[in-house]
Amino acid sequence: MSTVFTKAMKKDYTILIPNMSPVHFNIAKEVFANHGYKVVLLENQGPNVIREGLRYVHNDICYPAQLVIGQLIDAVKHGNFDTNKIALVITQTGGGCRASNYLFLLRKALQKCQLSHIPVISLNLKGMEKNPGFKLTFFMLLQAYSAFVYGDLLMALSNQVRPYEVNKGEADALVKTWTSYLSERFAHNRGYIGYAMKRNLNEICKQFAAIEVRKETKIKVGIVGEIYMKYSPLGNNNLQAYLEGQGCEVMVPSMMGFLYYGADNAIIDRSYYGGRRISSVITQLVLKQLFKVENMAREAMQKSGRFTVPIPYTEMKQLNDGLIDYGVKMGEGWLLTAEMLDLVHAGYTNIVCTQPFGCLPNHICAKGMIRAVTERAPEANIVPIDYDPSATHVNQENRIKLMLSIAKENLDGRKSGE
Repeated sequence: MSTVFTKAMKKDYTILIPNMSPVHFNIAKEVFANHGYKVVLLENQGPNVIREGLRYVHNDICYPAQLVIGQLIDAVKHGNFDTNKIALVITQTGGGCRASNYLFLLRKALQKCQLSHIPVISLNLKGMEKNPGFKLTFFMLLQAYSAFVYGDLLMALSNQVRPYEVNKGEADALVKTWTSYLSERFAHNRGYIGYAMKRNLNEICKQFAAIEVRKETKIKVGIVGEIYMKYSPLGNNNLQAYLEGQGCEVMVPSMMGFLYYGADNAIIDRSYYGGRRISSVITQLVLKQLFKVENMAREAMQKSGRFTVPIPYTEMKQLNDGLIDYGVKMGEGWLLTAEMLDLVHAGYTNIVCTQPFGCLPNHICAKGMIRAVTERAPEANIVPIDYDPSATHVNQENRIKLMLSIAKENLDGRKSGE
């Protein structure tokens, strides 16, 4: 029997949060703190994390599950926490992806460690696994959404500035400054809606545009894949840092795109399988409002005239027309294919597909669609990279270097043709 997170626990229990995206999650964690929860965003990495994952999770389960559960178990065992005063939180999608079962795998792992008294909180939007001491309120969701909008913007701007900055470290320092400022604002219920948010978005773009940069041409590389592998340095072996070390500029699709995709699927389900019309109508109304905020961030980037501005979600969706059915929505589904085309459309023609072991949708919608994508966009230079406990860094890096050598040839060819 699993332990329930009670209302009494909220006061003095610390909730441990696995870290998928440092930029986004460092802002989003303040949403919990702002609503009375004590939280710690985990930073533990290294080989012991995967050792713990393999010890308590079957090796046929998705690699992201091994990493997330391994990071939590490693923190519980070696993080100097009072195991009688902590709770763990993990997302639960409720869809066909095995990510819905991470919660039960984590509880099973705790049971094997003789730590089944530690509560595990399910973070979901479908009313599953309710805990009396933890509740997602409207204002929490609103703040979390704003946190991810800010996170997407900070990620996009820092990625476009960092490779060219004259004074190394300015972009990352600005990310930290704004993360701290936004966290403080959220704590006072400020800065996450309306004019205040618009002002912040404009100021962020203005400050990044003011960073002194060198004018040079670099190889542009996009990263797609399963959502955890795409954003997590722990999952992809610090892929972005490696690419930037090879002299590349990196683009990672927005996290909000995945949220829009998830909501959009409810509309697709209604048209394919029937169901209550009211849920489809409400979803469309919610998406309409969310797209207004998305456009606010895009306009802020456009004002500077210095940045590559992502196209709206609705336009990205249209890039996929005729390639893969919109009913293909397990895991990242059709969104993964659309993101590859979106990156090519934005000039990031060189793409790394992060393929975690055990993720069937990822292999079908990314690796399986490479030929279709390159037929539609011949300039695309795509390499799938497998990630699992047995995959060596050397093999991964050699495959990436081969992709980059082709990218360099293409770049030199364009320069000579100018």
